[in-house]
Amino acid sequence: MNASLDTVLADPAPLPVMTRSTLPAASAPAPADAAPTHRRRLALARPGLQWGLQPQRREHEAAWYATPWQRLRLARQALFLDPAEVRDVRVRQHAWTLLGSDGESALRAALRARLAADGFTPALRDEALACVAAKAYRVLRRSPYETQLLCARALMDGHLVEMATGEGKTLAVALAAAAIALSGTPVHVMTANDYLAVRDARLHAPLFSALGLRVGMIVATSTPEQRRAAYTADVTYATAREIAFDHLRDDQTLQAAGPEGRGDLARRAARLAGEAAPALLQRGLCCALLDEADSLLIDEAVMPLVLAEPHDDPQLRAACFQALALARQLQLDEHAVLDTAQQAVHWTPAGLERLESLSAGFGGAWLNRAHREDLAAQALVALHGLHREHDYLVEDGRVELLDRLSGRRAQGRVWSRALQTLVELKEDCRPSPSSRTAAQTSYQRFFARYHHLAGTSGTLAECRGELAAVHGKAVVHVPLRRPSLREDLPPRVFEASCQREAAAVTRIANLQAIGRPVLVGVASVAAAQALSAALAAEGGEHEVLDARHEAGEAAIIARAGRSGAVTVATALAGRGTDIELGPCVAALGGLHVLDLLDTPCARTRRQLIGRAARQGDPGSAETWHAADTAVWTDGFLDSPRSDAPLWMVQAASRLQQRLHGWTQRRLRRRLLKQDLAWQRRLGFSRRHA
Repeated sequence: MNASLDTVLADPAPLPVMTRSTLPAASAPAPADAAPTHRRRLALARPGLQWGLQPQRREHEAAWYATPWQRLRLARQALFLDPAEVRDVRVRQHAWTLLGSDGESALRAALRARLAADGFTPALRDEALACVAAKAYRVLRRSPYETQLLCARALMDGHLVEMATGEGKTLAVALAAAAIALSGTPVHVMTANDYLAVRDARLHAPLFSALGLRVGMIVATSTPEQRRAAYTADVTYATAREIAFDHLRDDQTLQAAGPEGRGDLARRAARLAGEAAPALLQRGLCCALLDEADSLLIDEAVMPLVLAEPHDDPQLRAACFQALALARQLQLDEHAVLDTAQQAVHWTPAGLERLESLSAGFGGAWLNRAHREDLAAQALVALHGLHREHDYLVEDGRVELLDRLSGRRAQGRVWSRALQTLVELKEDCRPSPSSRTAAQTSYQRFFARYHHLAGTSGTLAECRGELAAVHGKAVVHVPLRRPSLREDLPPRVFEASCQREAAAVTRIANLQAIGRPVLVGVASVAAAQALSAALAAEGGEHEVLDARHEAGEAAIIARAGRSGAVTVATALAGRGTDIELGPCVAALGGLHVLDLLDTPCARTRRQLIGRAARQGDPGSAETWHAADTAVWTDGFLDSPRSDAPLWMVQAASRLQQRLHGWTQRRLRRRLLKQDLAWQRRLGFSRRHA
């Protein structure tokens, strides 16, 4: 068996790979007769003489590198991977499992040397994946499924992979990270929150250690020393927010060093001379693997990443006091029209006249018409457009933002300009210290700086066009390991949300009575609390999973599949954590998901419904609409009637989702343009740009 492996390592002949793929040559290996082997290899960046101390794409190379024809071609592709494509990986994995410890260590060292010298040719890529899969079986006692190997190999090739909820994406990402790290390339694995970063790093630490790799993790409370140590590891687990802001901090450090101390040569010379070089956190942007890629590349793309520095501005606080008092004297519709979807205010002629009259006695910046209207508009948004328990929480005298899509606390996020201070004053909280922008970017620009970017999620198909346009990535699909047994029940429409809530309580009680677990998805913390109160009034036992209960998220989700369990959750719904069915639950019909999310986002609904019937288990799901909720009253279409035929309800829902998606794409495109304009206006320049 050793001879067989030696032969493979000595002759990296190309193997059939992604036989159904039609990606352009820049994204996937070319056919066997297209070019010599050395041209088809994937050489990943790593710190050193060739790539520099901090490898990353230059700004002009990273932005919009896909041609219009490539974008169209990528957007229209639907690549379905075949488990048969990894049969050779499985054979090689078996060969690695038969090796003794000494022989396995020697061959792994030889493999690492070949990867460092030749990059990822098809044969070496499969060999590295087989080595890691064999070690996962030996250390973790888990032999990866063919679908997980498919996902891992697609990640190594730089694709975005749609893999259904519950199919084992976490292990697939770990396999890809370990295989890439064997080549010496630092890997950043980005998760949805700190809990998942810590959990996944600790869960797979034995695997990385057995392969001779070091793993690090970063959370919001990590110190600069802890961050620097984590980035020196071969694989680093963290949220995208932490890594992006550390990148901005390094940029600020290099900017402060000036042109003479910014380049690689200057820093190497300083080290040789024993002089102090800029203390950076990261080793560059070599490889990023995104868990829940749609959340990072699409949902979070509307949030600018702003690195702020303290800047005391008592005049701004005083102006906010005045603006809030003034806004309380204005009437909506008469003086201003509030667009709740865009959080924008449109003034009426009467409103402009009233505003000028009320602020006549104010001095300073209030004398400027544009400033006056803008500050008063923000005060109206703070008073009427942002709501406690829906957009933010108030705890310990602090205002904490909530992510509208996931329902999670948006740790470290604040509203821009004066809006944060206005909401704090509205809630009688102590205003947070003022700040000003020191550096700014967006996820769209940040991820484009990585030399190797890949990711996976259960919901990518809906946004494949935008992913192709912005990131030059096609979406590939991994099939289900077992056929889905989920029963999708017809949607229902209620005239009022109170009617829907009463019907939901009855529906939950009936399912609980026969022992079936129920997961109820709601739109906000306030909706979760309201439904919880209604269930408690009827004596129904249940648990709530929202931003107030994130600390116990794993424990709540672990119990959500037990017989008779009822879990009321916001859209986060334990994303990234499996709901395992309790004993005898499968015989009763499995988990039932009741969708009350009130969201026009198709991906969010699909994520929630995907919690049921995982890995071939039975389950069911249904969606209930309420005609008086904001998604219809403030949406693009009129809500369907409660007696409307099923086809009309489904058609209206799909059209609403399409229109919402189009609007969100336009917002993200506008943010990217504003981000680039901000950079040009302030003369903000990145190193090596």
